[in-house]
Amino acid sequence: MTFNINLLKLPVLKQGYNNSLVLAWQSFLNENGFSVTADGDIGKITDEATRSYKRQNNLPMTGVVDNTTYARAAAQGFILKVPSLSANLLLSYLRFGEPEIIDLQHSLNAIAQLTPPIKADGDFGARSVKGLKEAYKKRDIRLRSELEAQLQLATKTKLGDDLSLALDIFSKYAKQQRFCLSGPYWADRFPTSQLITDIASPFRERVLTFQKALLKAGCQVVVTATYRPRERAFLMHYAAQIHSSNVDPESVPVLDGVDIDWVHYTSAGSLQAAQLMLDAYDIGDNPVALKSRHTQRLAVDWQVTWKGKIRIQDGYGRVITIGDPPNSTENQDLWKVGESYGVYKLAGDPPHWSVDGY
Repeated sequence: MTFNINLLKLPVLKQGYNNSLVLAWQSFLNENGFSVTADGDIGKITDEATRSYKRQNNLPMTGVVDNTTYARAAAQGFILKVPSLSANLLLSYLRFGEPEIIDLQHSLNAIAQLTPPIKADGDFGARSVKGLKEAYKKRDIRLRSELEAQLQLATKTKLGDDLSLALDIFSKYAKQQRFCLSGPYWADRFPTSQLITDIASPFRERVLTFQKALLKAGCQVVVTATYRPRERAFLMHYAAQIHSSNVDPESVPVLDGVDIDWVHYTSAGSLQAAQLMLDAYDIGDNPVALKSRHTQRLAVDWQVTWKGKIRIQDGYGRVITIGDPPNSTENQDLWKVGESYGVYKLAGDPPHWSVDGY
């Protein structure tokens, strides 16, 4: 293997260091069976894990992460964790020169039938990365073998025995980039809590007291949402805004910790992805506010049902008889009981209750 780790200009890491590259190194250690806390700080545990990794890989057994360590780890996947790694830098590391990059660009155009095609100019910049994302979106795991078949003999000869590993690494990079694109899989990230304990006090205690009264009265109570992380609200909000053509994908602001790319290779692709996100979130035409009682930990979505009539004690100690309709969505008598506990129903949102009815 003749990949050039020196091109990356990675700093030496050792005990006491704290930065984003340390986080990347800790993540790599964890994925390779060396349990450490990913806190960005090389303490005793990370130092020991580094020594164990180096011993396993027949490297000098110190806690220092140097170029020799990086060279081994990079080929094992660490390269894809390096912060701010550009496609051009990755390709340089993989020994792709300008002729090989031009061949790669031509190959992506042919394999994915990119329209318009990316410019085959030897510079794998932003537009080429967009094309790579689109190619993986279309071809998925087939892209790796199709690239190997499509690349010219000159490129294969230049890379020699490194070709297979280079394509493995580049294909993993392509997959990584593709799943930064907006799409339904984002609905699995930053999940909404269903725990009442994640509601802010003192509203939490009001909800718990109301819930206790509901259960004692014989109701079935199913909590579907409490705290919604701001990252999830951000994703839901802008998916809806893009789908409604209220915001251009290019104009969506950046939110720290959410590495999403709303801009697909085509405008149609961006709109389709927004629709698929809305379907995955199951929010219909709800515009979803960036800031809401859910993001403030001041709301609960739940389904409350019962059979026949129930007798429930309200917040003033009175026993109230409630009959049909036997659900919390429609029964306004139950809403009044909730109000006595300081838990208010939002009439236009079937499962939603909050600190003030909003």
